[in-house]
Amino acid sequence: MIIDTHAHLDFPDFAGDIDAVIHRAAEMGVTRIVTVGTSEEGSRRAVELAEQYPSIYAVIGIHPNSAIEAGSEAIETLRDLARNPRVVAIGETGLDYYRLPGSRLVHNAVKALANEETADIEEAIEDGEVKTAQAAIFKLQLDLAVEFGLNVVIHQRGDCWDDTLSILDPYKDKLRAVFHCFGGSPEEAAVLVELGHLVSFTGIVTFKNAELVQETAAAVPDGAFMVETDCPFLSPVPFRGKRCEPAYTRFVAEKIAALRGEPLDVIAQSTTAAALNFFRFDR
Repeated sequence: MIIDTHAHLDFPDFAGDIDAVIHRAAEMGVTRIVTVGTSEEGSRRAVELAEQYPSIYAVIGIHPNSAIEAGSEAIETLRDLARNPRVVAIGETGLDYYRLPGSRLVHNAVKALANEETADIEEAIEDGEVKTAQAAIFKLQLDLAVEFGLNVVIHQRGDCWDDTLSILDPYKDKLRAVFHCFGGSPEEAAVLVELGHLVSFTGIVTFKNAELVQETAAAVPDGAFMVETDCPFLSPVPFRGKRCEPAYTRFVAEKIAALRGEPLDVIAQSTTAAALNFFRFDR
């Protein structure tokens, strides 16, 4: 058995053939799928899918890039949804500094046309507002996870490693986190494992230029990592450029098995055990 621990089946990409998608996953040995919300509506849809299909479970949360749009009021929606027994974690939540306003091309164009110093100040203010909003809703979701005895699915992208760990630190004895779509170094993975957290790998591990991710996947201890697709994104080789789907979790597991010099069934067993331990499938 293989578990796709991070999919986005609520996305419109799957609206026309969800039954076939689930069937293909089962044929490839992917017998459980964790579908992850990134917004209020997406979280509602994730729960609906989990109620409709026995092999699907829901994670509910507000993505950091939706923090300002959602606002703190979204937590009440998540609280209502978290009461559903098909909800197995909170997320994806976290920080994303990769898409801060100051990094946008449009702001670079403004700089070229206006006073550069003024543009820099305006960008810094806007970046600060976004970071503050992301941190606030991140903390609220961590509190919600503690309230319901759930673990959290972390999105961490851009130069936010230190801030993410700092926000998580007060919760270290209260919950565990999985850093999904992990792209960090073996040393960073070791830090997370020491703190009791997990990492999860996507189809990126199959990419030719993904040496760092491959090195990390080969080094992280058994039981400390899971596999996922993040579908409809990040299709593994040989499906790059096509819609990703849960069936492709097998290709992620196969690549990690090759990197570690282990049989596929060993990776399937260890990642499934990690997922069963992390997610509250039977609550």
